[in-house]
Amino acid sequence: MSDPRTTRPNIGLLTAPATWQTVDLISDLHLQASETATFDAWRDYMARTPADAVLILGDLFEVWVGDDAAAQDPFLQSCAEVLRQTAQRAHVGFMPGNRDFLVGPDYLGACGVEALSDPTLLELGTQRILLSHGDALCLDDKPYQAFRLQARNPEWQQAFLAKPLAERQEFARSLRALSESQKHEGMSFADADPDMSLFWLTQAQADRLIHGHTHQPADHALGTAQRHVLSDWSLDHSPLRAQVFRLQRNGPCVRLDWRPS
Repeated sequence: MSDPRTTRPNIGLLTAPATWQTVDLISDLHLQASETATFDAWRDYMARTPADAVLILGDLFEVWVGDDAAAQDPFLQSCAEVLRQTAQRAHVGFMPGNRDFLVGPDYLGACGVEALSDPTLLELGTQRILLSHGDALCLDDKPYQAFRLQARNPEWQQAFLAKPLAERQEFARSLRALSESQKHEGMSFADADPDMSLFWLTQAQADRLIHGHTHQPADHALGTAQRHVLSDWSLDHSPLRAQVFRLQRNGPCVRLDWRPS
């Protein structure tokens, strides 16, 4: 098996038109019907952000077992309406995360949302910024990497989506239960591998990497490059977090803590 630290990723390209002055990045909202405060904050943000583009870097949803399930779920239809309304006045992009990698073209297309590959190079004026969810970079989480390799295989996905909805939902519940038990046991989660991060940046000819996944918002130096980690959103449990990472064509990047008006 090839070493992921030296395997060139398939890098998507998003070139911002000259009209884009501001691009917002968010990730790891883990939206679910039971966490109403987080949903309300996200809905408020999507309605009020002045950004020309909103790029969602994975795990917008807590779980996703197929676009057909969303058609039967009132909460996911409410999320779709928020996305649709925002996409009518701003560009909205969605990159899959480890919880919602099965979000498909039917749902995104109905919402007017662009699918982003992981990773994607964003060209914003003279800036070249590499965007990722971040889970592929966390090499020390070996059990997850083994699952990821399997679950991102198109044949596995096709077979999974062909299963009855109830079976898919039960599988998702078991994965969530495992994740929650690991949290309660205080297990530490892997961070992005620095060598792999640098290799990706070199391949993209970028000097900034921005990702989510780890829920550890911070700014890190990678030699002469930088790695910015996005915040998760959680307004139903302490500590409260709902942060936007804002890129500006002609200004510095800023972190904004969002609270509903």
